[in-house]
Amino acid sequence: MIATDLLAKPDFHASYDAPSDPTINKPSAYDSRLDDSFVAIEWQAPWLCHLNQLSDISKAITQLSVLKNESAQPDKIENTPNIIAKVLNEALHQQADDSQQPLPQTKPALNNQAQTLKFVSQDALPEGEAYESFIATTGNIPTRDNLHDLFNGSIWLTFPKTKALLNYYHMLEIEHQGIGASRGRVRDTITVFDENGAILVTAEPSIGDALIDFDWERSLVEPRKQWDKPETLNSDSQAAVYIFGHALLEKLLQPRKALCAHSIVIHVTQDFFALSLAERIYYLDQKVADYMDALLSQSDVTPRKLSPLPILGVPHFWAKNANSSFYDDSQVFRSGRRHKV
Repeated sequence: MIATDLLAKPDFHASYDAPSDPTINKPSAYDSRLDDSFVAIEWQAPWLCHLNQLSDISKAITQLSVLKNESAQPDKIENTPNIIAKVLNEALHQQADDSQQPLPQTKPALNNQAQTLKFVSQDALPEGEAYESFIATTGNIPTRDNLHDLFNGSIWLTFPKTKALLNYYHMLEIEHQGIGASRGRVRDTITVFDENGAILVTAEPSIGDALIDFDWERSLVEPRKQWDKPETLNSDSQAAVYIFGHALLEKLLQPRKALCAHSIVIHVTQDFFALSLAERIYYLDQKVADYMDALLSQSDVTPRKLSPLPILGVPHFWAKNANSSFYDDSQVFRSGRRHKV
């Protein structure tokens, strides 16, 4: 793979301080405010830096949040519902305008045509209809005014092809098995990755191999200098992690050493790390979609095909992991399925 193979797109969010659509940053545009749980989001945290639409959404959420020490009179605040859907739709359109690309769509499954994505109220989901089926048939993503759905929408914006691919496989399984008490192995795998997934992208195969083999020393400790720093990208880096799971992002609002992602390994050439962040993510979206397509097509696929990764052990994600003793905690960095010699 050479640089031109990476399908580079304009770096429309090269700086998180870049100006965005003024409408999204005006609370009056929505006549609503969010509760103060949203204030806990540390938008510059290393595990959030990859979200392409970070600038648009973070500014809107920050300005719409109600701070505990705010003196505004509650009776003068008009709380309208569906504020998260509105913020996400604004970011969706702004991203399409900036990249000069059409709005993302679902992946056609069965008799369904591709549908343009739109975030809608949770109330739009008809009673008795499966969430994934509703998305596939309408392109509408039911969204609640909570942190979980804010992060889910952010991942739809960042990895639209991959999210559409996962929805496609949900539809195939629903058609085959229907909706029951058990999702089955394919949908279980989708759900684990969708909620708790992470992507290790590396130009050094030994790092990915070591992670899969639960060899934390060779994957996270010894090659530390080869790992990318999310806030200062380095073209000489050879490994980086990007979080896919929206539930994992929500959990990281209160970081705990024991938090563990379920990861996949994407191999790239060194050219990847010379790209801007937006170009990296654009390229990865297709690569991850292709990877998950192949994985979910396997007859023996289960969530165990995903590799555990203690997420705060990712180099440069957490200050404490600068000391190698951080990785000596066997309750977190377990031997797992590592091959015995």
